[in-house]
Amino acid sequence: LGEGWTVQDRVEGAAMERWTYQRPFDLVEFPDIAEFPGHAHFVVLADYVTTEDGTGLVHQSPAFGEDDMVVCRAYGLPVVVPVGPDGRFTDDLPLVGGQFFKHADADLVADLDRRGLLFRHVPYEHSYPHCWRCHTPLMYYAQPSWYVRTTQVKDALLRENEKTNWFPDTIKWGRYGDWLHHNIDWALSRTRYWGTPLPIWRCAEGHQTCVGSLAELSALSGTDQSGLDPHRPYVDAVTLDCPDCGEESRRVPEVIDAWFDSGSMPFAQWGFPHLPGSAERLERAYPADFICEAIDQTRGWFYTLMAIGTLVFDESSYRNVLCLGHILAEDGRKMSKHLGNILEPMPLMEQHGADAVRWFMAASGSPWAARRVGHASIQETVRKVLLTYWNTVAFHVLYARTAGWDPSVPAPAVEDRPVLDRWLHSETARLVRLVTEAMDRFDTQRAGSLLADFVDDLSNWYVRRSRRRFWDGDPAALATLHHTLDTLTRLMAPVVPFITEQVWQDVVRPVDGSAPESVHLAAWPQPDQAAEDADLSVAVSLARRLVELGRAARADAQVRTRQPLSRLLVATSAHGRLSEELRREIAEELNVGSVEPLSAAGADLVDFSAKGNFRALGRRFGKQTPRVAAAVAAAEAGALAAALGSEGRAMLLVDGEQVEVLTDEVIISERPREGWSVVNEQGETVALDLELTPEL
Repeated sequence: LGEGWTVQDRVEGAAMERWTYQRPFDLVEFPDIAEFPGHAHFVVLADYVTTEDGTGLVHQSPAFGEDDMVVCRAYGLPVVVPVGPDGRFTDDLPLVGGQFFKHADADLVADLDRRGLLFRHVPYEHSYPHCWRCHTPLMYYAQPSWYVRTTQVKDALLRENEKTNWFPDTIKWGRYGDWLHHNIDWALSRTRYWGTPLPIWRCAEGHQTCVGSLAELSALSGTDQSGLDPHRPYVDAVTLDCPDCGEESRRVPEVIDAWFDSGSMPFAQWGFPHLPGSAERLERAYPADFICEAIDQTRGWFYTLMAIGTLVFDESSYRNVLCLGHILAEDGRKMSKHLGNILEPMPLMEQHGADAVRWFMAASGSPWAARRVGHASIQETVRKVLLTYWNTVAFHVLYARTAGWDPSVPAPAVEDRPVLDRWLHSETARLVRLVTEAMDRFDTQRAGSLLADFVDDLSNWYVRRSRRRFWDGDPAALATLHHTLDTLTRLMAPVVPFITEQVWQDVVRPVDGSAPESVHLAAWPQPDQAAEDADLSVAVSLARRLVELGRAARADAQVRTRQPLSRLLVATSAHGRLSEELRREIAEELNVGSVEPLSAAGADLVDFSAKGNFRALGRRFGKQTPRVAAAVAAAEAGALAAALGSEGRAMLLVDGEQVEVLTDEVIISERPREGWSVVNEQGETVALDLELTPEL
């Protein structure tokens, strides 16, 4: 404790309630209190004070803190304000008069020490609000205010929130729902010059008149105010006779919280209820289907829109709300002018294009997650998505014009076209369905990911694999690609409106007289699941996976693709799922003579393993299934595979008896024999060790 101090007693904090004490400073005079005349210094209790952040004793200043105000009101303590609105102690105070409230700390501590009242000086560090521009310490300051009693409609607000779809859903009853559950009355007024003036006139007797329009103001003032600019200072010059006592009434000095203007937007934009036709316009537009803003508007725009709409119409202003995450600089810090790390939008769009910025904002990440924005990340969007899309369009235009392609001449039916055309037609239909579902869920990241992957597949698989057909002016290829680009352009238009409009004008309208004037007037493509071919999609995915593995095998063996190889051996189960057309595509892509099943390599190159399919065996053998399965496992797997492959059945010896097993009752696995290189000395691609995923 230090010299001269001893512990006399220990008591619970609750037992100290209303203990009086001698205040350390007599700088401020207090008004009398009924219970403690002339003495406002006693211990009060509050549960927001903890011993983890200090001593557990906190001085109460009701004029400078919300918690302090609540506690002191409960004990009937007065509100004393020794600090002016400029943050300085009033000049009449001794010791600290005229000082900024934070600068006075040193003089106050020194005075306590000089008078022998300082027990110990410990400079605790704690979170404190500062101006985000100049970093000046801020001070809470009690002010009289006008309120909207939103607590009276708390149940209605909770009801409207339940009807609202939030994205992400965690905000609904998390951040926002918690705000509604602990709703307090809305402090509506502000002591500022600029803003919507509070339309209340008050006389010397305290009678108040709320004026609802310029017409009403004209009637009350007896002067024509129809042309009045309803802002300060003009509106402050208008006086009226008090309807209650006849005394002169002047407008109160406060203005309205700017969020009131924002929250009134849904009906104020139509001039409701004053302008002719505004009621009909409002009925068609209210409530909005969708609004979108950053997460920090949870207690701002989102709340005031719902609060005002519920107060006025007993219905929220919106049905769906997307809550965006914050935009961060490339180093992960929040963008700020005073940090010098902001990216101004106009120069950003001038450098990269508005479409690139829009795509990045909408599709580069989850809309409700914070994201880093920088030139490199936006340039990547341009390179991977927009340039690839544009180059694919340019490719189509070039060869369509070279071939003199006429889209009015019927192309072969889709089912009669080559396999890659059928695949692209199916994938386009699938894309429409999936993007539509994502957009219906306001999931622009999912929609963007789907579109970006499709653009890559379109360019780097379909167009690349079909380029010889385009060189030859194949009508089926040109018709297939044109249909896909038409659909893709419509799907991308909401996110990248400018490049898609250019494509629409250059590619679609010249060959389709019935096309709308703009892509933004065109109908959204309708999902058509009948056009989707799930089996073909899986087969092409398998073929592309085999191509990837084949390239990797060549790279491992240091044999370049331009060196032809006689054959590609793949797992027999995979080979059987590939059509002859797809095998040819794989063979051409990997520059091999043929694509054959691994079983065709013979036992000298392949290791087989076999196990029983218990479900299939159980249907025939019942209780004997374990013994039959054991016989399958003990059999020579290569011979078993050969018999099942040629005859569809094989004979096994089970407990001394011949038992027949069928193809579906045995699971055969095959792998390249260990020790064989990917490419052997005869120039054959030996095998691709392919593990089939559930998707394949």
